[in-house]
Amino acid sequence: MAILVFDNDEYRPPVWKSYLYQLQQEAPHPRRVTCVSEVENRPKYYGREYHGMISREEADQLLSVAEGSYLIRESQRQPGTYTLALRFGNQTRNFRLFYDGKHFVGEKRFESIHDLVTDGLITLYIETKAAEYISKMTINPIYEHVGYTTLNREPALKKALPVCRDMPDGKDAAGEDTGLEERVHTFRGPHWCEYCANFMWGLIAQGVKCADCGLNVHKQCSKMVPNDCKPDLKHVKKVYSCDLTTLVKAHNATRPMVVDMCIREIEARGLKSEGLYRISGFSDLIEDVKLSFDRDGEKADISVNVYEDINVITGALKLYFRDLPIPVITYDAYPRFIEAAKLTDPDERLEALHEALKQMPPAHCETLRYLMAHLKRVTQNEKHNLMNAENLGIVFGPTLMRAPDLDAMTALNDIRYQRQVVELLIKNEDILF
Repeated sequence: MAILVFDNDEYRPPVWKSYLYQLQQEAPHPRRVTCVSEVENRPKYYGREYHGMISREEADQLLSVAEGSYLIRESQRQPGTYTLALRFGNQTRNFRLFYDGKHFVGEKRFESIHDLVTDGLITLYIETKAAEYISKMTINPIYEHVGYTTLNREPALKKALPVCRDMPDGKDAAGEDTGLEERVHTFRGPHWCEYCANFMWGLIAQGVKCADCGLNVHKQCSKMVPNDCKPDLKHVKKVYSCDLTTLVKAHNATRPMVVDMCIREIEARGLKSEGLYRISGFSDLIEDVKLSFDRDGEKADISVNVYEDINVITGALKLYFRDLPIPVITYDAYPRFIEAAKLTDPDERLEALHEALKQMPPAHCETLRYLMAHLKRVTQNEKHNLMNAENLGIVFGPTLMRAPDLDAMTALNDIRYQRQVVELLIKNEDILF
């Protein structure tokens, strides 16, 4: 009987930090408090959330129903000006509200009140829960490890984006102009700061983007970045450590190119290789494959002529999954998969896994489906490679899913269920996908 030894690198912690992403997921959701009666002279750009000229006390009573409740009222002290009243932290907060074609209370401008409130609740929640954490984000920068050897920053940016602050009626809330609007960037899909490795929170204008090298950072981190970027880096394409959904949308694909290309290469020449995925390739060569994908994208050469050892290609594929800021099995879906693995009835377990898969974004689900079909073919060659579904579950469990909280004990206890999830997905690939 073969003794299987699994490499320590399967448990290497991820570079990207998920704490602020988790807080954004936990933030209260907007709850519009609608006015049941018709209000005269309601501005055309406000909806039923507008209650007219009511007092702070009346607004406070209306908003006491739940966290995230909001309404708009006309100021009694300064008629013709408007206030956004928002319930957060068991108290009502009031913000002077402006409209110039878009809604705003600070620098950020929004198409709708709902979006403004959503972004405001995220900001308030994260700043309340993680003020000390945010103040220390720049202590251990990781930018030199994510593919940028030199970075282009013009002289230090002045200050962080202003956030919504409580204000009495009549105070100006437009926020101080930093003169840097052209650098502020709205990221579509989740993005992580390439200076501090933390999530870039918010609905819009989450950070700044360098026009020369494409560096994405928090505005408060940008002042820490050296001002020595080279313009010839502006076309650098990053594949590893990029959010999965963002990557496939950018390349107009259904799955990440690195997944397709590595699996094709493995199936062409490695399915019968003993210890496939268990045995690690030479780490320097794996890093070379990573840099090749980041530099050349789909033109990267991973053929046998360049990398004779198939374990280098399997190692590069595992590294891609480990480096994802959001794992293939997302943080949102993670609890459902773990609970499914704990069920003892086989039919109930499959049904629970099927429901869990519905919680995943399309790009993540398609990538997982493609990978599981591949791993199923690996198990069909078990006679040669000695890798069955259980062994592959041990390898891929902590690679494809990570506990969403920072509790080390919880993460440790979940490892066996992570293995079971992957094993079940492989064995039932034809049913579940």
